Amino acid sequence: MAELGLEPQVHRDQAFAVEQIAGRTIMAGGLVENLLGVLPGRDRTAPALALVAHYDSVAGSPGAADDAAGVAAILETVRAIRARGAPARDVMVLITDGEEAGLLGARSFFQRDPMRGRIGFVMNLEARGSAGRVLMFQTGAGNGETLELLRRSAQRPSSSSLMVFIYEHMPNDTDFNVVRAAGLPGLNYAFIGRQFDYHSATSIPATLNRGTLQDLGDQVLSTAAAAAFAPTLPAPAPDAVYGQVFGDIIWAYPPTVGWLVLALAAGLIGIGAWQARRAGALLWIDVARGAGAALFALVGSAAVLNAARRLTGAGFGLTDQRWLLAQTHRWEVALLLLSLGFLLLAAATSARGRRAIGLVPLAAALASSAVGGLDTLSLALGAAAGLIAVLAFWRPTHRPGAWTGVLLAALAVAALVQALAPAAAYIFAWPLLLAGAGAALTAVSARGSRFCLIALAGVAAVGLGWLGPLAHLTYLGLDQPVLLALPLWIAAAVVWPLAQPEEGAPPSRLVGPILIVAGVAVLLFVRLDPPWDARTPQPSYVLYHMDQDAGRAWRLSDPAGRSAWADTALGTDTPQTRSHWAFPAALEAAPAPPIDQAAPAIALERLASGNLRLRAAPPPGARMMTIRLRTNTPVTVLAASGWATDTPLKPGAWTRLRWEGDPHGPVLVLKPAGPGGLEVRYAATIERWPAQAPPLPPRPDDLAPFMASDSTVVTGSRRFTW
Repeated sequence: MAELGLEPQVHRDQAFAVEQIAGRTIMAGGLVENLLGVLPGRDRTAPALALVAHYDSVAGSPGAADDAAGVAAILETVRAIRARGAPARDVMVLITDGEEAGLLGARSFFQRDPMRGRIGFVMNLEARGSAGRVLMFQTGAGNGETLELLRRSAQRPSSSSLMVFIYEHMPNDTDFNVVRAAGLPGLNYAFIGRQFDYHSATSIPATLNRGTLQDLGDQVLSTAAAAAFAPTLPAPAPDAVYGQVFGDIIWAYPPTVGWLVLALAAGLIGIGAWQARRAGALLWIDVARGAGAALFALVGSAAVLNAARRLTGAGFGLTDQRWLLAQTHRWEVALLLLSLGFLLLAAATSARGRRAIGLVPLAAALASSAVGGLDTLSLALGAAAGLIAVLAFWRPTHRPGAWTGVLLAALAVAALVQALAPAAAYIFAWPLLLAGAGAALTAVSARGSRFCLIALAGVAAVGLGWLGPLAHLTYLGLDQPVLLALPLWIAAAVVWPLAQPEEGAPPSRLVGPILIVAGVAVLLFVRLDPPWDARTPQPSYVLYHMDQDAGRAWRLSDPAGRSAWADTALGTDTPQTRSHWAFPAALEAAPAPPIDQAAPAIALERLASGNLRLRAAPPPGARMMTIRLRTNTPVTVLAASGWATDTPLKPGAWTRLRWEGDPHGPVLVLKPAGPGGLEVRYAATIERWPAQAPPLPPRPDDLAPFMASDSTVVTGSRRFTW
């Protein structure tokens, strides 16, 4: 930063945050050291462009992707902007600290750093993997002008209003959440491919995809340079609905225009249905059965895909899910085969009229429950799909009526989404418009002529080519395969006339069942073939726990990473199961010799004002400490290490505070409602194995420590009265 002429400064602060999660009060804080530099512009009074990334990582991960890639891309972006001459405005480089600990560095800067008032636009760089296309997935409120800047400047962008809409309803956080809360416009970028490396020891430069890093730089530089040299920055304007057609082409329009798109699609569907009706090829009862077949495809595929996830044997959560992340391509192929096969099976059954198809999703749900425990969701979806099959497949359905029913069902859902969430409605409206054009051109396709086949093949190719990336992003972004039923259902609108064979029993009706069988075969490989090797090592999580209240110690291991090495590390192949408040789940445990480890220095004193001051300094070497507070009388936290707050401590309930990176620990000012008592529990993490304990055995190449593994955790409690 100094070599680039940014005159960097270190802004030190004790940051603090309070969140309500599932009805619980969670406090976080710590000492942060933000790095701030400025590339001077021609007009030093103009609102500045800020480029933001964080340089901290989680325990156990070098963080080459999350977020050293963002830091590197920003430095290179500033170098390139500087090489073009002085920008119109200042370009500020903010490298934040404490992002992983609760967005602490961003909170410190955007909530109380004097420099925050100079910023007019923010670009934040993040990562949740080590490969893949870079996504612009979040904007500030009122993104109309921001989107125009992106559209005219970005090089090979990848973004849509659907991404923005979904992210706003997810619990994930990045530094940009603080930016957005501050009311600043901006853009948030990330890549999410190859998530095995996320927060992992494998997140090193050698595993970071260079094409992805280049993509990050290309997209950010093109838009950052446009903003830096522009006479004005984007101002808040009404949000736009937008999405990519193909390549760099982004369509954008006001939300109300979505109704016009749907009206045009409805008109095209109506023209096609009217022509088919005049030709005697369309029966209204077939339309009803076609709509039922579409609903069956949606509900039934959801049951099958949800059951498949349970049948992998992998649990949910960051550690358990790594079984699938280590073989992500194989798992995605299994889902693709199962979903596409089920859609083709539904279309073929529509031509034959076989109610027994309703047993397929129900059988998948029963298999899931038999292997992995009661699968309530799959059973409910499977039963619903079976009922729909009884109504939709009681006799053969002609193709024109079936496709019309599929289109009308999609149109009804698209109208509902347009009314409730217009930012997401385009994913229904655009394929429906394409399918409507195909329906009008082919008179809802009784098929037969070469023109019809060419037109329908073109509709299917364009529609599937556009929906494929959407399905891939759904797969990458969420460990919820059941949601893949939605893009599959949208795909039905463009492929149905090709997918539904002639009535009777032509060989093409077997394509769907063959794909399902192939999907089941790949699913078995996913479940039975261990994916661990030196590139994707099995996670291991081993801790040394010293309970200073009981004077006892244990070696602990996460059962999700059970291995022969873990048994050796514990010193037993028959571990106990031990639960403790300091750990989010029960762990396997074996007794260990107690160690001599200093305890935190925790003290409570009465102030002249009648308030209380609680100090909690971690033991030497502990970077992170969690304390839990419980009072027997109402108490309000007035301040935390200089940050004003007004956080109540509910009597009888535990409130958690996590403090990081500060050897002095938190200082809380408490206001009690009257006489009472306070119970304090602590868990201090020292990120090394205790020197007094026998060392851990060497790990094989296909095994790696995960997160804060190999650490020493010291727990205990204190009680105070006043």
